[in-house]
Amino acid sequence: MMAECTRTVYLTLMLLYLVLLGTAHTAHSIYPRIRLSNKELWQLNRTWVFQGHGASLQPQTMLLDEGHERLYVGAKNTLFSLSLDRVNTHHQEIQWASTEYQIEECLMKGREKPECANYIKVLQQYNQTHLLVCGTGAFNPICALVRVGHTGQDRLFALEEDSITSGRGRCPYDPNSPCMSTLSRGELYIGLYTDYWENDGALCRLNNQTYTRTERDDRQQLNEPKFVGSAVIPDNDDRDDDKVYFFFTEREMDAEGVNKAVYTRVGRVCANDQGGQRMLVNRWSSFLKTRLICSVAGPNGIDTHFDELEDVFVLKNKDGKNPEIFGLFSTTSAVFKGYAVCVYHMDDIRAAFNGPFAYRERPEHHWTPYEDRVPYPRPGSCASKVNGGGFSSSKEFPDEVLRFVRSHPVMYRPVLPHHRRPVLLQTESGKRRLTQIAVDRVQAQDGHYHVLYIGTDDSVVLKVITIYNKDTDTMEEVLLEELQVFKVSAPIREIIISPKRQQLYVGSEVGVAQVRLHQCDLYGSECADCCLARDPYCAWDGLTCSRYYPAGVYTKSRRFRRQDVRHGNAVQLCNGLQIDDEESEERLVYGVESNSTLLECVPRSLQAKVLWFLQKEGEKHEIRGDERVIMTSHGLLFLRVRSSDAGVYVCQTVEHGYVNTLLRITLHVLRGERVESAIHTTNDEEGEKAGAPCHSSSAGPPPGPSISPRALVPSSVPGRHSRLWYKEFLQLIGYGDAQRVEEYCERVWCTDKKRKKTKRRYVSPGGEKRGKGRGEENSNRAPRHTLDT
Repeated sequence: MMAECTRTVYLTLMLLYLVLLGTAHTAHSIYPRIRLSNKELWQLNRTWVFQGHGASLQPQTMLLDEGHERLYVGAKNTLFSLSLDRVNTHHQEIQWASTEYQIEECLMKGREKPECANYIKVLQQYNQTHLLVCGTGAFNPICALVRVGHTGQDRLFALEEDSITSGRGRCPYDPNSPCMSTLSRGELYIGLYTDYWENDGALCRLNNQTYTRTERDDRQQLNEPKFVGSAVIPDNDDRDDDKVYFFFTEREMDAEGVNKAVYTRVGRVCANDQGGQRMLVNRWSSFLKTRLICSVAGPNGIDTHFDELEDVFVLKNKDGKNPEIFGLFSTTSAVFKGYAVCVYHMDDIRAAFNGPFAYRERPEHHWTPYEDRVPYPRPGSCASKVNGGGFSSSKEFPDEVLRFVRSHPVMYRPVLPHHRRPVLLQTESGKRRLTQIAVDRVQAQDGHYHVLYIGTDDSVVLKVITIYNKDTDTMEEVLLEELQVFKVSAPIREIIISPKRQQLYVGSEVGVAQVRLHQCDLYGSECADCCLARDPYCAWDGLTCSRYYPAGVYTKSRRFRRQDVRHGNAVQLCNGLQIDDEESEERLVYGVESNSTLLECVPRSLQAKVLWFLQKEGEKHEIRGDERVIMTSHGLLFLRVRSSDAGVYVCQTVEHGYVNTLLRITLHVLRGERVESAIHTTNDEEGEKAGAPCHSSSAGPPPGPSISPRALVPSSVPGRHSRLWYKEFLQLIGYGDAQRVEEYCERVWCTDKKRKKTKRRYVSPGGEKRGKGRGEENSNRAPRHTLDT
């Protein structure tokens, strides 16, 4: 019976690997070089997760405060203050739930109870000692100030009850409603739906005296907007000329008022805009908008457009005037789903706003450049010294300027991305959704690189660099790492990056994770491993793969620093440091004739190409694979091993021209009748000792000498002294998870009564329970697949 059980295990394993074949990668570009599970990140001491009290956090917004060394998280009914060093230690919280009366009112309006909580949607640094916090308040928005104290003081974190005010116009009613906000010089700039029914989308500015916004019910200004991001960006040193930029999507309309395509827009207002004196009172007198293009050129001049803006990241520089704008886009097609990242320069955005205005006589007409006279001062400009200083406030602007800007809010020229194409594309059907983006600018030995951190809908963060080749006018995407930051699959809602601390803070409904941006020693202990990684954070220092520091910061001798992000040319950089093939790891594997056998070889890099060779009688032949011998992503699979397959198998990888020998596996093939004899003989022996509670021994051994499996197992094989023979037999043939096989055999061949008698927890030969502590498991190895029954 046990022989039949073993055959069943083999058959199931074979089917499992055949399924794996269908998922083996075919194109290296779409695969990460390193893939780390949540468990591996935890074992490597690279991530820490804050989960509150175990319930769903549902964070809505996060704010990084480097001065106070805290991360503030606005969630459902709670505001958290987390440590930037370790988010899961020394946290503080403020409970700010809706009252029973507010919840009752909310339910009477037809809302569900989960919607009637207080979801904190707006979280901004109000001044050096306070935060501005606004929540949905059971569909009755409220705002308050939270005291955090001065930097260096004892840590304060308290809601000031006397500061609670209505949040209408400052916070949406609906927890699911998108909004964006930024705070500058005590003024809150925000894009949101201001009403209960979400009919009035507006871009607003609020301070203690005034409330300025876009025109109500003006579809030329905003039409069904989805708000994504905002930022205050100065044009020059004149603070009166500062602009506020809003990033959003909206719908284009035809003559019949029917919504057509979705467009991504960048809108702009002057930070000091006070509206008009007689017209546009408390309305923007400087609001303009234009289209952000993110597309891929196709055949016949037809572009594939990515029109839905998912997220935006403003990567600031030292002077703050010319940040780079990174937009994460998706397609709006129901048939074709894809994602792209486009980068925009402020020079191009300013040029679009300084270009011609758009004009059309009727909605069914095409947009054309406005060619008539444009009034002075130019509509959309600010009252500032840079613009002549003739007007001290927008209230002094002539009426014709205000009339023009109200009837011509659209610019004719769109903003095209840098290099006229996306820096990253994901167009594979059925792939995960991309949700968030954050970017770090890193100096490497051969220049500066943008490292993109992209969040997905299944708890994964993708770490990507993009390399532009000027000679060929092409863009290369290098997917460095795929990090599963949460154990449970959930969409990532927030990503905040701290270049100062080299940390990433990631929010989802299941918690807030802190992830180190890099872990150079993960790539390997050799020069080639480090150079092939192409990680701008890391370089070979002569001894290890370690953090790269620019000249003047790093004190170690520079002659040992080897790094090539652009090409990953390990052959040239690591010449003379290559490991001898004879020094590679060696393994001994036993296969049983006519059964399936896997020679496992999983390279550290998932982008490396694996080659197999057979050494026999002094000759070396490459294995191409056929219907019996299949090359899988986990190794070389023999569906039916033969005695002639015995020999030394060499597993090599090729990556960027660098050849590395990973393993030398000696395969011994055991004759089937020899193993069958051993099975029956030992089965009888064990049955006599234990009364055969579970294993049937009705079938006698075949004629021939009896051979114990212990005679076939080398003394170095773990489990040699295990009581159950088939565990050591499975280890002999290379299948290590004997516990799962034991459970499988018991389910198939044992009655419930007998199963209870023999059920036990698997213990390793050393007497310790199976399991690994933090940091023990080799992070770059794929987990061994277990048998689910």
